[in-house]
Amino acid sequence: MFPHSRTPRLPTAEQALRGRPDPTFPVPERHTVLGTRLLGPYPEGLEIADFGLGCFWGAERKFWQLPAGVHTTLVGYQGGFTEHPTYEEVCSGLTGHTEAVRVVHDPTVISYEELLKLFWESHNPTQGFRQGNDVGTQYRSAIYTHTSAQAATAEASRAAYQQVLTGSGYGTISTEILPAEGRTFYPAEGYHQQYLSGSKNPDGYCGLGGTGVKLGDPFGTNWGQSCPTGIAPAPEAADK
Repeated sequence: MFPHSRTPRLPTAEQALRGRPDPTFPVPERHTVLGTRLLGPYPEGLEIADFGLGCFWGAERKFWQLPAGVHTTLVGYQGGFTEHPTYEEVCSGLTGHTEAVRVVHDPTVISYEELLKLFWESHNPTQGFRQGNDVGTQYRSAIYTHTSAQAATAEASRAAYQQVLTGSGYGTISTEILPAEGRTFYPAEGYHQQYLSGSKNPDGYCGLGGTGVKLGDPFGTNWGQSCPTGIAPAPEAADK
């Protein structure tokens, strides 16, 4: 979670590190805060949403702190070329991955639109390969969609947020919106999972910060207007 001295640039598939067919480290079974399974199987009816919004330590905490509807969260690497990368490899800038948060949620309790609202308002999506003082291709803003409905909603939310950001003096959104298919989510090492939780590092580093510009009510007619204040089936059912 520290800045690089060189100018970040995404590698091509040919330039990227080769990786490996299997992970080199285990992933904890349970979420440190929520107590749910990190890798599933998950209860029936849940959906998966994948986001990249800078340092995944603070980004993950944003989602697990939602009052209801989030079953589990986990952090990982997504959007690149290297199979089963390590943190050090991702930080080298030679994998093409961004730091991502997977959010498994109950859409009857919290919608994808609400998750998108939190996503946009929790970081500055106009900074390219940077988020605050964190510089590198792994800090780029991204949404990886699992269904055509997610893709359409994500695109609509980006257009709406661009409108209010422009009105507030910000530049062009650099967030990539791409299908999750073909862009495998590789879980990060165990020490990264729920890194800022109370049992680990509650006062640890977090460089995440939003613009202060609000997207609007995702359920109302003011979607995309400024406010004064601030879908993919999950794996088969199982209990916690």
